[in-house]
Amino acid sequence: MNKEKSISAYRQSCEIIPGGVNSPVRAFKSVGGTPVFIDKAKGAKIYDIDGNEYIDYVGSWGPMILGHAYGPIVEAIKTQAELGSSFGAPTMLEKKMAELIVDMVPSVEMVRMVNSGTEATMSAVRLARGYTGRSKIVKFSGCYHGHGDSFLIKAGSGAVTLGLPDSPGVTRGIAGDTLIASYNNMESVEALFHQYAKDIAAIIVEPVAGNMGVVLPDIQFLRGLRDLATKHSALLIFDEVITGFRMAKGGAQEYYGIIPDITTLGKIIGGGLPVGAYGGRKDIMQHLAPSGPVYQAGTLSGNPLAMAAGIVMLETLRSKPSIYKELEEKTRSLADGLRNNLAKTGISGVVNQAGSLLTLFFTESKKVESFEQVMTSDKERYAKFFNLLLEAGIYLAPSQFEAAFVSYAHSADDIQKTLQSSLLAMQKL
Repeated sequence: MNKEKSISAYRQSCEIIPGGVNSPVRAFKSVGGTPVFIDKAKGAKIYDIDGNEYIDYVGSWGPMILGHAYGPIVEAIKTQAELGSSFGAPTMLEKKMAELIVDMVPSVEMVRMVNSGTEATMSAVRLARGYTGRSKIVKFSGCYHGHGDSFLIKAGSGAVTLGLPDSPGVTRGIAGDTLIASYNNMESVEALFHQYAKDIAAIIVEPVAGNMGVVLPDIQFLRGLRDLATKHSALLIFDEVITGFRMAKGGAQEYYGIIPDITTLGKIIGGGLPVGAYGGRKDIMQHLAPSGPVYQAGTLSGNPLAMAAGIVMLETLRSKPSIYKELEEKTRSLADGLRNNLAKTGISGVVNQAGSLLTLFFTESKKVESFEQVMTSDKERYAKFFNLLLEAGIYLAPSQFEAAFVSYAHSADDIQKTLQSSLLAMQKL
């Protein structure tokens, strides 16, 4: 496979962009080699600047549920662009988007638009602190909630990939207000509340961990978090930037039947355009300016291009509930096939699947239900597997600690080719 143009582009980018990329995981540091530079995409396929075609399981890290360049979304963006791309003033598109989110997400009575998932989680924590009058938050090892200072302590995703669980620039004061618990371990959370209950404003959690690879929750764990937060008058924040509208119409909270106080959402609500949102109970959300004293603002919040694209995305998902059944069936087929390939080749591994999310962990562990078990994964083996599949035209996340995303556009042939290629790759490991 020829990658000369990508190699050249990366070298040039390194001269003018830190690390040559604008988000660290794209640099291929954990898998080796040179990142491929993408030229275009359609459906389940992406194409690099050298003309190579790949079956894509990154999907812009989740939002391409309907596939790349989905026709009605493209048309909505074109139509809105002709009317104007940004006003810095209210539009009816924002109102319609808010109505859709309130209608679809069980916990949300009011919602505020922002520009990214990171901004949504940062703002949600500020709101929780302002609402409760408390300073500390509880987060979980391996869960990543964007690059806000409060979250870069025992973070997952890129921080784990690069070996930077704590980032320079995060002050001791901020670190001191962030309490770390273990995912799927209620005793670790209860111990923090035993010591700091009167100071804890909120628990923030990925209801399905996706940023240390896919780790499914124990349903009793999620219920325990809900009960514990209620008992101590703290708020429960579900970070559904990955799971929102992907696991179900109403996200993981609908899927598992557990209602948080605040929900954060990301790029899915913009059909892949830069956007985020956070919402929750009306009495909490009314603490935001200009209704209340907690300040948050953004010039491009509710951007009309993102709203136009997102409205098409959400209306499509709401009107076609069968999409979720088909997505889960495709993903289960892929997960089962990967498990069969592991058994055929005698390679140790675990495949975790939740809805249309999955991760193959190369580990001797019999199960992966915690950050500690995630960290037993063989990163070198994953790197080799990744590059073998890349050569075969299969584009996975360039990190062991990420999810694979299946879209509605993936065909049975795409799944079959992926499984055939993965078997051949495993035989070479």
